[in-house]
Amino acid sequence: MVLDTRFCIQSLPLLDKNGMGKKRVAQKSGNAGVDDKIREQVSRVEKKGKNKKVEEGFIYINATYNNIMITATDMYGNVIAWASSGALGFSGPKKSTPFAASKAVTAVIEKVRRFGFSTAHVVARGIGSGRDSAIRTLAAQGINVVSLKDVTPVPHNGPKPKKKRRV
Repeated sequence: MVLDTRFCIQSLPLLDKNGMGKKRVAQKSGNAGVDDKIREQVSRVEKKGKNKKVEEGFIYINATYNNIMITATDMYGNVIAWASSGALGFSGPKKSTPFAASKAVTAVIEKVRRFGFSTAHVVARGIGSGRDSAIRTLAAQGINVVSLKDVTPVPHNGPKPKKKRRV
């Protein structure tokens, strides 16, 4: 049996002089407000994809009791932009408020406007208090909402109950 070496080549990660992988150091900003964080994230998006045009896609809203996560994708499911209330600087019980949800939606919309995003299929999941506020803010920002789908998981029958207590 002859082994063909053309198909055995693997790409190796870039290594520094110590043989370790390259590390990225995240710099922590001072007490920047929510709007400053949105501007910073939008400038990062501008650098990444300048020529890409995405006019239609999906916006996923995941609202839990503790946080709100908004993700915008193209029609193939490739993530274009995302934001969460925790990433914008809200902490503790403020993360799950309707105000934090509207700020997260505003951050995502500012990022996707660079790509020409105008039409969205909205998929909402969860029972958090900010879900309705996020959908309303999305429509108020000028995004054409084509469809709205609720994919909140609903338990049916549930787990086996505990044994009866014997005293």
